[in-house]
Amino acid sequence: MTNQIRSVAIVGCGLMGTGIVEACAVAGLRTLGIKVTPGDTEPVRRRIVGSMNKAVERGKLAAEVRDRALELFSIGADLSAVADADLVIESAAESLPAKQDLLRRISALAKADAVVASNTSSLRLSTLAEALAAPSRFVGLHFFSPANVMKLVEIGAVASTTPAVAASVRAFCLDIGKVPVELGDHPGYVVNRLLVPYILHAIETLEQGVATPEGIDTAMKLGCGHPLGPLALADLIGLDVVFAMSRSLQEELRDPRYRCPPLLRRLVMAGSLGKKTGAGFYRYGGDSPVPNPAVFDFSRPSLPAVSNPAA
Repeated sequence: MTNQIRSVAIVGCGLMGTGIVEACAVAGLRTLGIKVTPGDTEPVRRRIVGSMNKAVERGKLAAEVRDRALELFSIGADLSAVADADLVIESAAESLPAKQDLLRRISALAKADAVVASNTSSLRLSTLAEALAAPSRFVGLHFFSPANVMKLVEIGAVASTTPAVAASVRAFCLDIGKVPVELGDHPGYVVNRLLVPYILHAIETLEQGVATPEGIDTAMKLGCGHPLGPLALADLIGLDVVFAMSRSLQEELRDPRYRCPPLLRRLVMAGSLGKKTGAGFYRYGGDSPVPNPAVFDFSRPSLPAVSNPAA
């Protein structure tokens, strides 16, 4: 490695945060995951170790690389530990007030020459940068789930981001095996500007009774060559994340294509957030996902043409 970033702190240990921890540790960086929500840190560590072990079992990761990575990462709950990191990545919930508060606290604790990044998927970077004492050292680093597998990282710079910081994070992405795409301060970057309307329109198509969830997904997989259909993809991303992106992009861009469908809102309010909660448009837990019959309960007023295949 030739990059000056040798140690990384990821603040937020949800699915995205733990994936970033794994990617950095496997690449040979000293990595700290900091849990910012209440609860024990050991389940977080077990989840990362389990993911690495599965990668070894599948032949995707060498056992010796895993063993080295296990020595390089740790999980804690003390935010002051960011003081030792060359790069601090905020990976909290997609909420502007929450991210601003966390970035403000990180800014007060990080060392003066550290790069501070946000993993926001839809918020305006310049607004987040206002929370920092040194916005010149701030960038957006948008990873994709699962972050330990997906290659793309969108890098977003604000007007004050220095060329040296931009070069440093570009080198960091390459060092951990990612492909960086560099952009300016554009909410949603490239992927979510295009992807979110696609997912939302798929949900509206379901609401209108055009097809069942598996019908929509099968059509898009076979008709367009997509590895996942839009509804299965929404479950993988997390319906709460899709909901949050819809709201923030609608607010930022004032574009009706980002309007949240009622069905998505109802599923989120019911706690059916997709794969991570065991149910979304599909149910998880068995050998393969199966249609979630509760979706028809949530959407029946708008779906007179679709019968429930699980009834």
